[in-house]
Amino acid sequence: MHTTVIPQRLAFVDLETTGANAARDRVTEIGVVVVDGDRVETWSTLVNPERAIPQFIQQLTGISNEMVADAPTFARVADELAERLDGRLFIAHNARFDYGFLKHEYQRLGRRFRADVLCTVRLSRRLFPEHYRHNLDSLIARHGLATEGDRHRALADADLIWQFWRTLQREHEAQALAEAVAHQLLRPALPPHLDPALLEDLPESPGVYLFYGENDVLLYVGKSVNLRQRVFSHFAADTREYKAMQLTQQVRRVEWRETVGELGALLLESRLIKEGAPAHNRRLRRASELCAWRLDEVAPGDFRPVLVTADDPDFGRDGDLFGPFSSRRQATLALRKIADAHQLCPVVLGLEKPARPDSPCFAFQVQKCRGACAGKETAGLHSARLMAALAKTKMKSWAYPGAIGLVERDDFLDVEEVHVVHAWRYLGTAKSEAEIGELLEHAARAPFDLDTYKLLKTQLAKSKFTIRAL
Repeated sequence: MHTTVIPQRLAFVDLETTGANAARDRVTEIGVVVVDGDRVETWSTLVNPERAIPQFIQQLTGISNEMVADAPTFARVADELAERLDGRLFIAHNARFDYGFLKHEYQRLGRRFRADVLCTVRLSRRLFPEHYRHNLDSLIARHGLATEGDRHRALADADLIWQFWRTLQREHEAQALAEAVAHQLLRPALPPHLDPALLEDLPESPGVYLFYGENDVLLYVGKSVNLRQRVFSHFAADTREYKAMQLTQQVRRVEWRETVGELGALLLESRLIKEGAPAHNRRLRRASELCAWRLDEVAPGDFRPVLVTADDPDFGRDGDLFGPFSSRRQATLALRKIADAHQLCPVVLGLEKPARPDSPCFAFQVQKCRGACAGKETAGLHSARLMAALAKTKMKSWAYPGAIGLVERDDFLDVEEVHVVHAWRYLGTAKSEAEIGELLEHAARAPFDLDTYKLLKTQLAKSKFTIRAL
């Protein structure tokens, strides 16, 4: 029987920083607990971030601008830190945060930092699924961890992670713990034609990924709340189907675009599929003949269906549209089915021409029409029944006087995106007021898209987002 072994060379790491955005903020303190079997060493240093520390961060961590003024810069401690972490399993709480910061710090120096990473938040969720909270304060209270030194200082928190690791070793059998660790460290066997750096560079954030084949032809666009996990799943041998295997064998390059949240990923995926028409995406293709029925009053109380296309600038704002349909043919078929089911007159609906002027339609002769064409049913009653029959297909009208912004935030990273939408048309995503202004300038050229309409209608009904009038 195969036995999974827990790595023995470990580094428990915690960082303090000027903020939560790894691309913008900087490290102010590093704490590391290095473990080799029974040998344990600690190392910590303040770091001059070469910028001011915000007041609320100073209050949270207790690290002031004065404390780091004479501390070494990251460039000066980079070699020593790399030596301590080299060849060790990098263990951190919310490891995406700490590992991401170190990767960015080394990138600023023109260097690449790589390590096998283990997140104790994910480990706690897997091994203690009965608990809802898994932040460090919850682990301290739940497992009786001893806080030595100031909470929110790097070495003190690194030591707490080390204590939690020892708790796991006491409370779980070695094999169960080893399997939980191995599950996080599992890596797919990438095809030989893909850059192995993909394993290190893929983020665990929401976003969209793009697969390219020979001659940089776009093959597939996908989205996920965890890009790393989703992309790797394509290359997992035990989950491959024939079509999936065909795709992965063709992939020569992988590109990705991070988003703040799931809505941004959904909107971007839909747009990129329509723009690039990748061969392996069957869904979300653009419907070139998008249309809907509108009821026009041709005489008092007499409403007749008129087909309008998505090119109409009021499409989506109009409150009396029924559909939408991907083509004129689909719209006509849908109306004919409704007519058959509700004994509506196909001549009055414009689906057929009368055999002779003022003569009953064929459907009336076979008792499938109540006679609006022959004066047996009033135009008002026929119109009322038509409206009732169409009610389930009525499009939701745009409820706002103009464009709106759907604000999606990641409080952990302190970033947000504003998805700009007008009359169900997705104009784009902005990260600044200037970008919002640029998107609004081109609002008139934005097409109405069926998938975007369905997506936004669903998401707005959930009331999960802050809505800004623009």
